[in-house]
Amino acid sequence: MGGATIGYALARAGWRILFCEKGRSTLHGTDALRGDYAESHFTGKQALQPESHDVLRRAGRQAEAICDMSGPKPRGFIPFIGSGTGGSSALYGMALERFFPADFAPRTHHPEATDSNLPDCWPISYGDLAPFYEAVEQLYGIRGSSDPLKENTGYHRIAAAPGFSSATREVADFLELRGMHPYHLPMACGYVPNCRGCQGYLCAFSCKRDSATVCLSPALSEYNATLADECEVLRLETDGRAATGVVCRRRGIEARLSGRIIILAAGALATPALLLRSASSAWPHGLANTSGLVGKNLMRHFVDLYAVFPKRRHPAAANVKELGCNDFYVTPEGKYGSLQSFGHLPPTPMLLESMEADLRHDVGPWAASILRLAAPLIKPVLARTRSRALILATILEDLPYTHNEVMTANEGDGTGVGIRYRIDAIAVKRIRDFRRTISRILKPYRFLLIKQAESNQRLAHACGTCRFGTSPLTSVLDVNNKAHDLANVYVVDGSFFPSSGGTNPALTIAANALRVSDYLVKSGRPEETA
Repeated sequence: MGGATIGYALARAGWRILFCEKGRSTLHGTDALRGDYAESHFTGKQALQPESHDVLRRAGRQAEAICDMSGPKPRGFIPFIGSGTGGSSALYGMALERFFPADFAPRTHHPEATDSNLPDCWPISYGDLAPFYEAVEQLYGIRGSSDPLKENTGYHRIAAAPGFSSATREVADFLELRGMHPYHLPMACGYVPNCRGCQGYLCAFSCKRDSATVCLSPALSEYNATLADECEVLRLETDGRAATGVVCRRRGIEARLSGRIIILAAGALATPALLLRSASSAWPHGLANTSGLVGKNLMRHFVDLYAVFPKRRHPAAANVKELGCNDFYVTPEGKYGSLQSFGHLPPTPMLLESMEADLRHDVGPWAASILRLAAPLIKPVLARTRSRALILATILEDLPYTHNEVMTANEGDGTGVGIRYRIDAIAVKRIRDFRRTISRILKPYRFLLIKQAESNQRLAHACGTCRFGTSPLTSVLDVNNKAHDLANVYVVDGSFFPSSGGTNPALTIAANALRVSDYLVKSGRPEETA
């Protein structure tokens, strides 16, 4: 979302741009797997096997496992992270939400988190980002309705979306009667007939407005940018103060590229891992890491699902993302996050395999065996939930801690990524309190809480691992997202967040990318930069 957006903006301004994409191109004329989860083509046990890698890559997914080293027993898992044109935006649910002004002064709203690394404020304000929020809303053709709780923030009135489905309308009316303020999520969606939302997989209906279709494709076709797909960046080379080369491997051939400006946008896991892999005699602890914070302060949103059974009979729930509600974002009891439509649950076999894998790792093989024996009884329940329930999600803000980190994993050729992430006591309480609040609000509806917040394998909206700030002692990047330690390296993915906010991060990533492109265009002539 950051890389394609900034590349498009700079190419349009006349700069020469080369996109290096580790994954495959899923633009027109490819054998991309669309309209279905990659996991529908192999079993959960096969996900980590090499024979499944081609399916994952065709689906625009990362095929390499992440190693979770948080517990006594390391666990490899395939994340729902994009790898291919559009990155994770090719898989996203298309909700493009603004942060609240409160998100730019995080310490104020979390006085209890005395041991966290929350800054008092971001180095930019909501007002600094507001014009770029509006520019992205126009660029991505967002449709929805204004959040009533953001009316005093200069929130742009976006184009209207189709009305709520009948099941969503029932729940929205119920929330309004409870004194809350539901609205239609701002969606980068074309709303073609039979739109399914395509969350978690590539769109089959050409209505998902992701960064590949909105930014990358026109950058290539209209502004002479160049794409090198299947091109994995292995490390950066420097002369001590500037990056002098990008060492990459494309289809088995290693090459060295150069450019006057290097912009990293590989995501909050891969970007810090790349900087750490680029250690040298000049940078023994990792490139741009004088602060020691590269890879630190990993944040991931705590996401839970609520399968809500409407009181009235409705046509089979469409379960596209429609409903948003931010009445729990900032409350007298604390700052939590958002409630919104989730979209479709994955197919029943995927749900069962995921439950079995979690039990095997967290409890033991015997628990997974019991689940397999009970599967004939569980399958009808899951199928009924998928067909009748309206699926809502809560997104709870995470806080930054140094002990939560990304690191390199010494597997294979050394380009693996590992994480250590532990939920602290304050987060445990916030998760519990938010669940109690939502459960109280939803009554007297029948609902099923599907707990996901505690699982590192449900890695949602990773951010924070190359935070920006004003001091090189407490941040990796400066206010314009340039590495403090290097003259020509910028980072524009979610790594730059000093706090996570409590809603979808994609719009903020894209708006910041436009802000950085605006700075670069004003500070340098395109003929001087490749």
